[in-house]
Amino acid sequence: MTTQLLERRLRLGMVGGGQGAFIGAVHRIASRIDDRYELVAGALSSDPERAKASAAELGIAPDRAYTDYAEMAKAEAGREDGIDAVAIVTPNHVHHGPAKAFLEAGIHVICDKPLTTTLADALDLVETVKRTGLVFGLTHNYTGYPMVRQARAMVAAGELGTLRVIQAEYPQDWLTTPLEETGQKQAAWRTDPAQSGAGGCIGDIGTHAHNLAAFITGLEVEQLCADLSTFVDGRRLDDNAQILLRYRGGARGMIWASQVAPGNENALRIRIYGDKGGLEWEQEHPNHLRFAPLGEPPRVITRAGAGSGAEAGRVTRVPPGHPEGYLEGFANIYSDIAEAIQARLENREPDAGALFFPTVEDGARGIKFIEATVESSAKGGIWVDATLPL
Repeated sequence: MTTQLLERRLRLGMVGGGQGAFIGAVHRIASRIDDRYELVAGALSSDPERAKASAAELGIAPDRAYTDYAEMAKAEAGREDGIDAVAIVTPNHVHHGPAKAFLEAGIHVICDKPLTTTLADALDLVETVKRTGLVFGLTHNYTGYPMVRQARAMVAAGELGTLRVIQAEYPQDWLTTPLEETGQKQAAWRTDPAQSGAGGCIGDIGTHAHNLAAFITGLEVEQLCADLSTFVDGRRLDDNAQILLRYRGGARGMIWASQVAPGNENALRIRIYGDKGGLEWEQEHPNHLRFAPLGEPPRVITRAGAGSGAEAGRVTRVPPGHPEGYLEGFANIYSDIAEAIQARLENREPDAGALFFPTVEDGARGIKFIEATVESSAKGGIWVDATLPL
């Protein structure tokens, strides 16, 4: 492929995300914020009529509105103007099949989290990505927030010293009642083991807390001890999780994830403490990072103000004092993946700052985390191995 062909937006396809889907619209907005993608093809629903209607609403040409992802992968790979990448925004159980099909067709993949529903499928995708050499990005979108990038840089620079304690939590309240019994689509599939996998709350939002801690600290969980609860009668998967963590290198941690905590919308929060200082960040107040050097008054670092560095600046769009958050963080992941793909197509090195997006290996570690958590809880809360050598 020549450089001239890249004087355009990347051509993007989508699997899932049709009428009535929440996360598909988020992905489409995120892909367009920095004007680096154009949605040109899709298999947007497993229902053929809905797939066609959804494609028409999004301006996708009829000949690129597919009713099956395997058909789409084959057809797009054979087109001179075929897609450069595909976004997979289906329920969890329909991640592995499409991701595998598009990788085998030579098409880069952007996949919603968690990676798969089983560790075997996750490791299969790791092997496939290694064999094909393609770009695979996982949309743990909170890693795209400017102050999360700032926190990562500060930890890497040793500003906290040797890390000792990591505490992450992600409480929500939207499943406090049996919402799935009303037919609400998002609740129905997230509480169905056949679609969500072995983890309910732990797979849906607990993996975000796990990934965020790993992203900022660079530490890997060696062992964990978990207690999963299902408080809503008749629910088939966990809706609350409390987990103790032992990290490689000696740090200790805790994760609390809950979808039955009234008064919480998306209260993702992380606190990290070392022998030189501590950091705190809250997703609902994303533009502020609290830094407490040992023996000094705590200070607040703002996204586009004094104290923030190049890592935060690179992914900041708007002036100080203006809100910037969820969609922009998602867009940063999309733009970083675009840079990785375009660099390959142009046969050049990518911007080093664009290589922080979560990968297929991060996704596999997330699935190992889910399976270890479920195993520990099922065995009465014993310590189990959580490592995944890759």
